[in-house]
Amino acid sequence: MTEVAEKAVWAIGLMSGTSMDGIDAAMIKTDGQQVLEFGPAYSVTYDPAFRASFKQYLGKHTAPADIVKEFTAKNAEAALAVLRQSGKRAEDISVVGFHGQTLFHDAPNSVTVQVGDGQFLADLMNIPVVSDFRSRDVENGGEGAPFAPLYHRALASAIEKPVMVLNLGGVANVTYMDENTILAFDTGPASAMIDDWVQKKGDIPFDMDGKLAFKGTVDVTALSILMDNSYFDKPAPKSLDRNDFSSDPVQKLSLEDGAATLTAFTIETVLKSLDHCPSAPQTWLVTGGGRKNTAFMQGIAERTGASVKPVEEAGWRGDELEAEAFAFLAVRSRQGAPLSLPTTTGVREPMTGGQYFTPSVNQKVG
Repeated sequence: MTEVAEKAVWAIGLMSGTSMDGIDAAMIKTDGQQVLEFGPAYSVTYDPAFRASFKQYLGKHTAPADIVKEFTAKNAEAALAVLRQSGKRAEDISVVGFHGQTLFHDAPNSVTVQVGDGQFLADLMNIPVVSDFRSRDVENGGEGAPFAPLYHRALASAIEKPVMVLNLGGVANVTYMDENTILAFDTGPASAMIDDWVQKKGDIPFDMDGKLAFKGTVDVTALSILMDNSYFDKPAPKSLDRNDFSSDPVQKLSLEDGAATLTAFTIETVLKSLDHCPSAPQTWLVTGGGRKNTAFMQGIAERTGASVKPVEEAGWRGDELEAEAFAFLAVRSRQGAPLSLPTTTGVREPMTGGQYFTPSVNQKVG
């Protein structure tokens, strides 16, 4: 057995993104430097009533204790499902990385709020938990996001550089990697603004495969207004809150034209990210739900002139990538290793973080 294999542990990661549609759980075996093995994954979709009750606290600094407990219990449900699928026992898992739900993010004022009860989750799982990954970064001058770049670097070790990893979640972010550099930042909105638009205008959960956007016409005036934002010229690293951009410029448009314009907005902001990179990668690997949106993928390929493909083509698991990242980061947290770098969040120095919770009860895990 190699030294790396001997140091590797099994960990479970949990992620609930800014789209607030559910929870992803994934298991990996890692030594905190590379991924040795992939375990099972599982997703929990929020029922409409819970999503509606939880979503009303977006933009606030807290949520009621009963909502946080219910959210935490849903995370336990997802993690326990992964544990059962793996055939392993609680004692076989070194740590659970629990991201929690971001309600509010204001890095310039050193505020980032992720809710979730780490102690309650540790007790439910009977496994140690690391949560609150972002606070220490923000307290030390960092943007507190994005937080997956070091995991991207671990996965991309054998991929020809330069390469860009693009995450099209509620907000879009990129990780640029060449042989000497890793740079990460939020580029702009992705699915969140479009989801909110089609839900409000058409009572539709999301624009499946970009079909509404393909039917619509981009309003160039509205697009110009959306792009007229100082954020895009701000040096990287930089980060956004889900609600940092207003959809007011598209309010008078039809459902389809609004979807087309907001989709074009995301594509243009992704293109603008190249202004901050040392060179233009010819390969883009796309993760997040937006990789399933053909309007996004075609538009980005056309505007960048690069090969734009889902991360599955590199052998990665797109639906589980962020959950895996927080399993990886939880292991690094326990090692005291950096979770973020000056070039990924703008933190003053390589920074570890996370709060550690050990089970206070010894209960049987199903």
